[in-house]
Amino acid sequence: MSLAQMPSTTAEAMSDTPTTAIAQSLPSARAVMRRLIDAVRTEVMGRDEVIELCVIALVADGHVLLEDFPGSGKTTLAKTLGEAIVDTQTPEPEAGVTSMPEISAFRRIQFTPDLLPSDVTGVPIFDPNDNSFHFRRGPLFAHVVLADEINRTSPKVQSAMLEAMGEKQITVDDTTYPLGELFFVIATQNPLDLAGTYPLPIPQLDRFLFKLKMDPIERDAELQVLNAHSPSSAKTRKAVPRISRTELLEARSTLAEMVEISPAIKTALVDISRALRSDPRVLQGNSTRSMVLLLPALQAAAALDDRDYVSAADIERLLPRVLGHRLVLAPAAGDCHTIICEVMAQPMEQLARSTLR
Repeated sequence: MSLAQMPSTTAEAMSDTPTTAIAQSLPSARAVMRRLIDAVRTEVMGRDEVIELCVIALVADGHVLLEDFPGSGKTTLAKTLGEAIVDTQTPEPEAGVTSMPEISAFRRIQFTPDLLPSDVTGVPIFDPNDNSFHFRRGPLFAHVVLADEINRTSPKVQSAMLEAMGEKQITVDDTTYPLGELFFVIATQNPLDLAGTYPLPIPQLDRFLFKLKMDPIERDAELQVLNAHSPSSAKTRKAVPRISRTELLEARSTLAEMVEISPAIKTALVDISRALRSDPRVLQGNSTRSMVLLLPALQAAAALDDRDYVSAADIERLLPRVLGHRLVLAPAAGDCHTIICEVMAQPMEQLARSTLR
């Protein structure tokens, strides 16, 4: 897209930026995303679509819920993604603060029925030396958090995640502690094992940008997994490429500035949401927050497709994955994905017509 085609304010702002910086920023952000994808592919095979969507969610500042049977690679995917990100810079202390809270690059939380909220957020510990309490930070203080089997813990512990996932902070004993700017939760759950599980409530599900189901991989990919875990292949396995936290945050900022979302795209999203809420097959439609969270994901998907603008193809790819876990359907309403596709048809047709004008 040329400067002449952009709004005057945008074109003026970009004209003050060196041309080389404009030309390089978007390719650099795209390269960061592809390096992350390649890093996860070294350990997780046959899951290219799921890996791309997880990276899109990470760059778009969203969270991901993975659902499938045990042993399908959910934990490996989340762990590899977290370990591919390194923190190369130590932040400067704030005024009046002697030290910054330590935030790990990656932490894993194994959710169990006997888990307590303090086991996740942290707990004040009494220090007899100075006769005072000090806050011991929990595993939520990390850039990437793997919430393994999140539906195995009680609703009380699940609710402790709401503030962290929505506002990147936690509150303990009337004191608020900020989490990292890159805070990203990738949770897993097993839909088949109902014993000892607690279904996630709608407010918790609404915090997740995507809910992804990991279907069984293809035959060739499964053979590749078996061959990759042989003793000979373990010796020749390459090191996982890594991305710095600064690179990832810069990529997130670049995509927000450089990938255009036209008013017609936003109009289509609003029309789809309103149509779903008024559909008799839908008891509860999606929230406005879901559309707000979707916008940066659309920008990331467009950038991965070598575009500096969001298209209808991005909506068709991502919207069912964003809305599928947010809708509450009436009894015997049918398949959720089918309903979403049917409701999308007319707004998407109007979008196509508007782009031809």
